[in-house]
Amino acid sequence: MEGTLIIIAIVILALMVFFSVVPVGLWISSMASGVKVGLFSLVGMKLRRVRPQRILLPMIKATKAGLTLNMNELEAHYLAGGNVDGVVDALIASERAGIDLSFEKAAAIDLAGREVLEAVKMSVNPKVIETPNISAVAKDGIELLVKARVTVRANLERLVGGAGESTILARIGEGIVTTVGSSNSHKEVLENPDNISKLVLSKGLDSGTAFEILSIDIADIDVGRNIGAHLQSLQAEADKNIAQAKAEERRAMAIALEQEMRASVVEAEAEVPRALATALREGRLSVMDYYDMQNIQADTRMRDEIAGNGQIGGSLTEGGK
Repeated sequence: MEGTLIIIAIVILALMVFFSVVPVGLWISSMASGVKVGLFSLVGMKLRRVRPQRILLPMIKATKAGLTLNMNELEAHYLAGGNVDGVVDALIASERAGIDLSFEKAAAIDLAGREVLEAVKMSVNPKVIETPNISAVAKDGIELLVKARVTVRANLERLVGGAGESTILARIGEGIVTTVGSSNSHKEVLENPDNISKLVLSKGLDSGTAFEILSIDIADIDVGRNIGAHLQSLQAEADKNIAQAKAEERRAMAIALEQEMRASVVEAEAEVPRALATALREGRLSVMDYYDMQNIQADTRMRDEIAGNGQIGGSLTEGGK
């Protein structure tokens, strides 16, 4: 009796281990859906650290959708870190939309970090990207603020290695600035805003990107500042500052020249006493001549002082009284 109980316990334990290792329910569902997979294949997935439901459920979905996929490819994509379920959904959506998309291409797009299902949806239903206000200046100096709406469609062939939305927006901005800048007047742009769309669209701005530009529509144009007048004002202010600096330089040079001439006069006056002493010593100037010169100088100083104090006018007034 005890031996029978031990055998039953061993059988139950073995069944528990078996069912924990082998997902029998998933195997039954896959066989019922037409996906042929062996129990040992499921055990092998467990040993390779692959969750069988991450492979079998997308495989069942693809089989029911009429796609023929290889389970080893799905398992390899899972081990590479890809989203197997997303790739299968993208393949089903592309097959329904009539888009030629292979599993290798879808897996490469997924491993490149892009949402392959969103890319397929964008190929069917184009996306509208709205640019911010782009500042551009026409030749007459008037600033225009342009906002555009760009309709793009995903290009599945260029999703791997192609530039993204930021590149599209940058190129659109560059094209708008170039187009407005080449216009003679801002009025021409306001009269025919569709010229911007035509010129920008003709430049082939979607080359090397993951998108195909379908249309560029100008949503809004606002008139901004008079950049030309502002620049002319700044230039006039700069010219005035330069002229003032040059005038100040000439004034400083004139003051320096005046100071230099005064120094020369002072230096010459300092030589006068020495020349007088030499003349007296050599007999070319007598003592009486020297006294006469001193008297003349004293008389001259007196007249200067009287003229400076206004005493002459005062004396005449008193005499008149």
